[in-house]
Amino acid sequence: MLKVKMMLGSLIAILVLTASAASAQVVSGQAAPNFTLTDTNGQKHSLSDYKGKFVVLEWFNPDCPFVKKHYNSGNMPHLQKQYISKGVIWLAIDSSAAGKEGNYPAQGLNKFMAGNNGSPTAVFADADGKVGRLYEAQTTPSMYVIDPKGTLVYQGAIDDTPSTDMGDLKTAQNYVSAALDAAMNGKPVAVNTTKSYGCSVKY
Repeated sequence: MLKVKMMLGSLIAILVLTASAASAQVVSGQAAPNFTLTDTNGQKHSLSDYKGKFVVLEWFNPDCPFVKKHYNSGNMPHLQKQYISKGVIWLAIDSSAAGKEGNYPAQGLNKFMAGNNGSPTAVFADADGKVGRLYEAQTTPSMYVIDPKGTLVYQGAIDDTPSTDMGDLKTAQNYVSAALDAAMNGKPVAVNTTKSYGCSVKY
Protein backbone atom coordinates (compact mmCIF):
# COMPACT_ATOMS: atom_id res chain seq x y z
CA MET A 1 0.00 0.00 0.00
CA LEU A 2 2.83 2.38 0.90
CA LYS A 3 4.53 1.56 -2.38
CA VAL A 4 1.35 2.38 -4.32
CA LYS A 5 0.98 5.71 -2.48
CA MET A 6 4.59 6.60 -3.25
CA MET A 7 4.08 5.75 -6.92
CA LEU A 8 0.91 7.86 -7.04
CA GLY A 9 2.71 10.73 -5.36
CA SER A 10 5.53 10.54 -7.90
CA LEU A 11 3.04 10.43 -10.77
CA ILE A 12 1.18 13.49 -9.47
CA ALA A 13 4.47 15.37 -9.08
CA ILE A 14 5.43 14.53 -12.68
CA LEU A 15 2.02 15.66 -13.96
CA VAL A 16 2.27 18.94 -12.04
CA LEU A 17 5.74 19.60 -13.41
CA THR A 18 4.63 18.73 -16.93
CA ALA A 19 1.61 21.03 -16.67
CA SER A 20 3.81 23.85 -15.35
CA ALA A 21 6.26 23.42 -18.19
CA ALA A 22 3.45 23.36 -20.74
CA SER A 23 1.94 26.58 -19.37
CA ALA A 24 5.27 28.41 -19.36
CA GLN A 25 6.09 28.48 -23.05
CA VAL A 26 7.63 31.94 -23.02
CA VAL A 27 9.69 33.30 -20.16
CA SER A 28 11.69 36.51 -20.33
CA GLY A 29 15.38 35.75 -20.08
CA GLN A 30 14.97 32.37 -21.80
CA ALA A 31 15.08 31.29 -25.44
CA ALA A 32 12.16 32.46 -27.57
CA PRO A 33 10.42 29.46 -29.19
CA ASN A 34 11.09 29.07 -32.89
CA PHE A 35 8.27 29.14 -35.42
CA THR A 36 7.73 29.24 -39.16
CA LEU A 37 5.00 31.23 -40.92
CA THR A 38 4.30 32.31 -44.49
CA ASP A 39 3.85 36.05 -44.85
CA THR A 40 1.12 37.90 -46.75
CA ASN A 41 3.33 38.02 -49.85
CA GLY A 42 3.89 34.25 -49.91
CA GLN A 43 7.39 34.22 -48.40
CA LYS A 44 8.24 31.74 -45.63
CA HIS A 45 9.98 33.03 -42.50
CA SER A 46 11.38 31.22 -39.45
CA LEU A 47 12.39 33.05 -36.31
CA SER A 48 15.71 31.18 -36.49
CA ASP A 49 16.40 32.93 -39.82
CA TYR A 50 17.00 36.10 -37.83
CA LYS A 51 19.56 34.83 -35.32
CA GLY A 52 22.07 37.63 -34.90
CA LYS A 53 19.43 40.36 -35.13
CA PHE A 54 16.97 41.96 -32.77
CA VAL A 55 13.41 40.89 -33.53
CA VAL A 56 10.08 42.42 -32.47
CA LEU A 57 6.91 40.34 -32.61
CA GLU A 58 3.74 42.43 -32.71
CA TRP A 59 0.33 40.81 -32.36
CA PHE A 60 -2.32 42.95 -34.05
CA ASN A 61 -5.97 42.90 -35.12
CA PRO A 62 -7.05 45.51 -37.71
CA ASP A 63 -10.49 45.84 -36.09
CA CYS A 64 -9.32 46.30 -32.50
CA PRO A 65 -9.73 49.87 -31.13
CA PHE A 66 -6.48 49.56 -29.16
CA VAL A 67 -4.58 48.58 -32.30
CA LYS A 68 -6.28 51.37 -34.25
CA LYS A 69 -5.11 53.86 -31.60
CA HIS A 70 -1.48 52.96 -32.16
CA TYR A 71 -1.79 52.93 -35.96
CA ASN A 72 -4.11 55.91 -36.49
CA SER A 73 -1.90 58.05 -34.27
CA GLY A 74 1.21 56.98 -36.19
CA ASN A 75 2.76 55.52 -33.04
CA MET A 76 3.21 51.94 -34.26
CA PRO A 77 4.35 52.89 -37.79
CA HIS A 78 6.87 55.31 -36.26
CA LEU A 79 8.28 52.59 -34.00
CA GLN A 80 8.49 50.18 -36.92
CA LYS A 81 10.37 52.64 -39.13
CA GLN A 82 12.61 53.85 -36.30
CA TYR A 83 13.88 50.43 -35.30
CA ILE A 84 13.88 48.75 -38.72
CA SER A 85 16.22 51.56 -39.81
CA LYS A 86 18.55 50.36 -37.03
CA GLY A 87 18.50 46.77 -38.31
CA VAL A 88 15.66 45.38 -36.20
CA ILE A 89 13.37 42.76 -37.76
CA TRP A 90 9.70 43.58 -37.07
CA LEU A 91 7.14 40.80 -37.58
CA ALA A 92 3.42 41.64 -37.31
CA ILE A 93 1.11 38.69 -36.62
CA ASP A 94 -2.70 38.47 -36.80
CA SER A 95 -3.96 35.33 -35.01
CA SER A 96 -7.68 35.94 -35.56
CA ALA A 97 -9.43 32.72 -36.56
CA ALA A 98 -11.63 32.36 -39.65
CA GLY A 99 -15.02 33.98 -39.05
CA LYS A 100 -13.74 35.99 -36.07
CA GLU A 101 -13.11 39.72 -35.73
CA GLY A 102 -9.87 40.75 -37.38
CA ASN A 103 -9.52 37.77 -39.68
CA TYR A 104 -8.58 38.97 -43.16
CA PRO A 105 -7.08 37.42 -46.27
CA ALA A 106 -3.48 38.35 -47.04
CA GLN A 107 -4.44 41.26 -49.29
CA GLY A 108 -6.71 42.65 -46.56
CA LEU A 109 -3.87 42.71 -44.04
CA ASN A 110 -1.59 44.34 -46.61
CA LYS A 111 -4.27 46.94 -47.29
CA PHE A 112 -4.55 47.70 -43.57
CA MET A 113 -0.80 48.23 -43.29
CA ALA A 114 -0.60 50.35 -46.44
CA GLY A 115 -3.57 52.46 -45.36
CA ASN A 116 -2.03 53.14 -41.97
CA ASN A 117 1.58 53.69 -43.11
CA GLY A 118 2.61 50.48 -41.39
CA SER A 119 5.94 49.09 -42.53
CA PRO A 120 6.84 45.95 -40.58
CA THR A 121 9.42 43.64 -42.09
CA ALA A 122 6.65 41.10 -42.72
CA VAL A 123 2.97 40.55 -41.95
CA PHE A 124 1.46 37.15 -41.14
CA ALA A 125 -2.00 35.62 -40.88
CA ASP A 126 -1.82 32.98 -38.12
CA ALA A 127 -5.46 31.93 -38.52
CA ASP A 128 -4.99 28.56 -36.81
CA GLY A 129 -3.49 30.37 -33.83
CA LYS A 130 -0.50 28.04 -33.51
CA VAL A 131 2.09 30.79 -33.11
CA GLY A 132 -0.20 32.96 -31.00
CA ARG A 133 -0.77 30.10 -28.58
CA LEU A 134 2.93 29.19 -28.66
CA TYR A 135 3.71 32.69 -27.40
CA GLU A 136 0.62 32.83 -25.19
CA ALA A 137 -0.45 36.08 -26.84
CA GLN A 138 -3.60 37.21 -25.03
CA THR A 139 -4.36 40.65 -26.42
CA THR A 140 -3.83 42.94 -29.36
CA PRO A 141 -1.45 44.57 -29.24
CA SER A 142 0.95 42.15 -27.53
CA MET A 143 4.66 42.81 -27.94
CA TYR A 144 7.78 40.65 -27.71
CA VAL A 145 11.43 41.67 -28.08
CA ILE A 146 14.06 39.03 -28.88
CA ASP A 147 17.80 39.68 -28.82
CA PRO A 148 20.41 38.47 -31.36
CA LYS A 149 21.07 35.34 -29.30
CA GLY A 150 17.41 34.36 -29.56
CA THR A 151 16.63 35.29 -25.95
CA LEU A 152 13.31 36.89 -25.09
CA VAL A 153 14.20 40.17 -23.37
CA TYR A 154 10.72 41.70 -23.16
CA GLN A 155 7.10 40.57 -23.40
CA GLY A 156 3.83 42.30 -22.65
CA ALA A 157 2.16 45.63 -23.30
CA ILE A 158 3.37 48.26 -25.73
CA ASP A 159 3.18 50.88 -22.98
CA ASP A 160 1.88 51.59 -19.49
CA THR A 161 -1.37 53.32 -20.51
CA PRO A 162 -4.20 50.87 -21.31
CA SER A 163 -6.61 53.14 -23.17
CA THR A 164 -7.89 53.86 -26.67
CA ASP A 165 -7.32 57.62 -26.28
CA MET A 166 -4.59 58.81 -28.65
CA GLY A 167 -3.95 61.78 -26.37
CA ASP A 168 -2.53 59.42 -23.74
CA LEU A 169 0.45 58.61 -25.96
CA LYS A 170 2.12 61.89 -24.99
CA THR A 171 2.66 60.73 -21.42
CA ALA A 172 2.77 56.95 -21.87
CA GLN A 173 5.96 55.03 -21.07
CA ASN A 174 6.74 52.87 -24.09
CA TYR A 175 8.07 49.52 -22.88
CA VAL A 176 9.09 48.30 -26.34
CA SER A 177 11.34 51.24 -27.19
CA ALA A 178 12.78 51.16 -23.65
CA ALA A 179 13.61 47.45 -24.01
CA LEU A 180 15.13 47.88 -27.47
CA ASP A 181 17.17 50.94 -26.49
CA ALA A 182 18.58 49.21 -23.42
CA ALA A 183 19.31 45.85 -25.08
CA MET A 184 20.81 47.40 -28.21
CA ASN A 185 23.20 49.36 -26.01
CA GLY A 186 24.26 46.29 -24.06
CA LYS A 187 22.30 47.23 -20.95
CA PRO A 188 19.86 45.06 -18.98
CA VAL A 189 16.17 45.61 -19.71
CA ALA A 190 14.76 47.17 -16.54
CA VAL A 191 11.18 45.96 -17.16
CA ASN A 192 11.18 42.65 -19.03
CA THR A 193 7.61 41.47 -18.43
CA THR A 194 4.32 43.35 -18.19
CA LYS A 195 0.65 42.46 -18.56
CA SER A 196 -0.52 43.20 -22.09
CA TYR A 197 -3.74 45.12 -22.65
CA GLY A 198 -6.19 45.51 -25.52
CA CYS A 199 -8.72 43.29 -27.31
CA SER A 200 -8.54 39.57 -26.64
CA VAL A 201 -6.87 37.58 -29.42
CA LYS A 202 -9.74 36.03 -31.39
CA TYR A 203 -8.58 32.40 -31.49
